[in-house]
Amino acid sequence: MGLIVQKFGGTSVATTERIRNVGHRVLEEVNKGHQAVVVVSAMGKTTDQLVSLANDLSAYPSKREMDMLLATGEQVTISLLSIALQEMGHQAVSLTGWQAGIQTEKVFSNARITDIDASKIQSLLNENQIVIVAGFQGVSSDGEITTLGRGGSDTTAVALAAALGADRCDIYTDVTGVYTSDPRYVKDARKLDRISYEEMLELAHLGAGVLHPRAVEFAKNYQIPLEVRSSMERERGTIIEEEAQMENGLVVRGVAFEKNVTRMTLFGLDNSHATLSKVFRSLAENHINVDIIIQANTGEKKSSLSFTIHDEDVQNTLSVLEKYSNEIGFDKVESETGLAKVSIVGAGMISNPGVAARMFEVIEGIDAAIKMVSTSEIKVSAVIEQEKMLDAANALHAAFKLGEVAATSVN
Repeated sequence: MGLIVQKFGGTSVATTERIRNVGHRVLEEVNKGHQAVVVVSAMGKTTDQLVSLANDLSAYPSKREMDMLLATGEQVTISLLSIALQEMGHQAVSLTGWQAGIQTEKVFSNARITDIDASKIQSLLNENQIVIVAGFQGVSSDGEITTLGRGGSDTTAVALAAALGADRCDIYTDVTGVYTSDPRYVKDARKLDRISYEEMLELAHLGAGVLHPRAVEFAKNYQIPLEVRSSMERERGTIIEEEAQMENGLVVRGVAFEKNVTRMTLFGLDNSHATLSKVFRSLAENHINVDIIIQANTGEKKSSLSFTIHDEDVQNTLSVLEKYSNEIGFDKVESETGLAKVSIVGAGMISNPGVAARMFEVIEGIDAAIKMVSTSEIKVSAVIEQEKMLDAANALHAAFKLGEVAATSVN
């Protein structure tokens, strides 16, 4: 016997028929003697539909009211799944994020979990209940409903697994596991049997949509065994663990890509030591995520600074920079849209020089201009024109032979 946390995404619960299927998958584990906590997303395109309704009324709806609105999507799913499980003859109870004790910071639309009081969930498990929890949401210390941003249900599931001391956390989705790249766009993408937390974390940060980075961070920090698997197919998925054995010396394990990237450039910055902290403190205080950063000296006392953000943050970024322009001190700001980020990831890159050079050769070979570069021990990212993104991803996947390595079996 053990405690298992299962998470089912929006595609997996898109219809009542699929919700019944989820109920059967949950009962498979319960019938093995396990206790089950189930985290679900909103049904199908519900979130998109709710956003569309808000946008019909306002071009810039309040983030607080958007959280109030979007949190209702998961509430529908948890109640329907509970009803389905009860109809199948098992006790089940649904809980919203705040009923489940998920506490967050007061940041609307992209809050972080600060604490979980799992006592209510544990009490219900002790009563032989299957506990169904709404993903993607929580409550701030002053009682405000908050949402966790893109992929928030993954984060909810892994955080609950950590708080409850679960034996494992299974992330059910519409794909059979983690692939070497997105199989919808890269024809030779192959499912990985295992991948390390570090590699998965990089892929998640770099645009691989199968898992949210915060979920992987929780799993790594609390050593939660994590498996990504299909809600439709009866097969093993991808196990995410501390260290995954390299497949036959494979240096690169995955290719990730992300569109809708904007490069912001500040010109005429003062070369003082405090300038960078002023810029990025002002952006951080307004919850703007910055990715690649490049600084260049343009004179004895002047420099330029470029960084990338997501397209949706452009207006907010410009507003913040204008607000703090006197404090920061710069001559002008320019933005370049229509960009994308393409990345390669692999723990084997640490001990294999020349990987970055090969990546740049491949990108240059498809006649794409490399505008910015970022590296770590296990990844290299390049910002290029968005129209070249998929060509670059396919070319890199082929160049590093990611579709040719035979997958090893999982016991």
